[in-house]
Amino acid sequence: MSHRKKSLLFSLFVMLALCLAACSSGGSEESATESDTSSTTTTDETMAEETTADETGSDCTGIITLGAAVSETGKYAREGKDTRQGYNTWLAWVNDEYGGVKVGDACYKVEIIYYDDEGDPDTAANLVERLITEDEVDFLLGPYASDLTMSTSAIAEKYGIIMVEGNGASEDIFNRGFKNIFAVLTPAGNYAQSALKSLSDMGAKTVVVAYEDTAFPASVGQGAVKWAEEYGMEVLAIETYPKDVADVSAIMTKFRDLDPDVFVGGGHFNDALLFVNAAKELGFAPDAMVITVGPSNPDFVTEVGSSANYIIGPTQWEASMSWQDSYFGTPADYAQRYEAMWGEPPTYQAAESTATALALQLAIENAGSLEMDAVRQALYDLDVETFYGPINFDETGKNAGKPMGAIQIQNGEILVVAPPEAAVSDLQYPMPAWEDH
Repeated sequence: MSHRKKSLLFSLFVMLALCLAACSSGGSEESATESDTSSTTTTDETMAEETTADETGSDCTGIITLGAAVSETGKYAREGKDTRQGYNTWLAWVNDEYGGVKVGDACYKVEIIYYDDEGDPDTAANLVERLITEDEVDFLLGPYASDLTMSTSAIAEKYGIIMVEGNGASEDIFNRGFKNIFAVLTPAGNYAQSALKSLSDMGAKTVVVAYEDTAFPASVGQGAVKWAEEYGMEVLAIETYPKDVADVSAIMTKFRDLDPDVFVGGGHFNDALLFVNAAKELGFAPDAMVITVGPSNPDFVTEVGSSANYIIGPTQWEASMSWQDSYFGTPADYAQRYEAMWGEPPTYQAAESTATALALQLAIENAGSLEMDAVRQALYDLDVETFYGPINFDETGKNAGKPMGAIQIQNGEILVVAPPEAAVSDLQYPMPAWEDH
């Protein structure tokens, strides 16, 4: 049901309630001023979930309905949970503390309708079409993962419905000329930029790059080559490998013999483990190792122990960063709020999901309208610093304003070392031999 229909029904409901109250001569008064942000689940084959806030007693006269296909099950279930909790952190804040979305002189509460995409791009696309055609949502929030974002954004474009997302980083998402996809996260091609810039400034001259031959890692690897060359570093070799590889020894042996200053590895968590373990076993000790996904996860330190020290990893966000806004405060403030709400610290996937919904809210308020064209233009015009970092969309929908962070593991701690304005520690370079970790 659209927000206009819901506003009319809500008005009729209020009128009826007032009439009934006037006719009633008894009964006890009950307070109805607290918002209900608990999730309710509807059982069907897609596990639909609608999260909403009770408007009773509020000044808001309408509802904005958002829709999202997010993994509850399947290979992205963990990241899907983080994504959903990130969205719902914003939902509780905007409804209960901020007082609803301000649209001109009107105020709207927000609800989010969720479906489980099961980690499957086709299922996700079908569910987004359902959200648009059956649920009549006003706007869309993105799923987790680049492949699911590719398929769902195509449906959003087909119907001319805005989708704001924070978990699809592949450059391919933004190379199709779409006008309805906006992403708050730094695109994958820039993942290694901050780290390579810092290493170049410290004297690194040569680089080797390995990446999994799938969308996200390929964007990371190709971007690393671009930035290395941009900073005057010589790329000695580029190697790709198939998904779910079990052994990278051949690649690491080749790289060891080339004796580069910097190794860049683009892949997922298990790939990071393979890179480090193979390098250590083969005696390959470059002056720096930059590896995606793994190093920013505390489990990485647990898995490889002291060998994790000096490893560098790109990160979208960390609680120790220095960004700040008037909505969620500092990253540390956000982390405290999130942990109090969910009983666990936020991952960067959770933080970027909260920032996704916040960006859509700010665009709606800046537009002073719920009309798609007005909100779309407001997204293009958005230029704001948030607890998650700067958000400034370019003509393709990418966030051109936010640099990628880089962490380095130092004495077992994950510390931000780049960019300088977000750093909490200096980059340690060069990395010593493995036996000295």
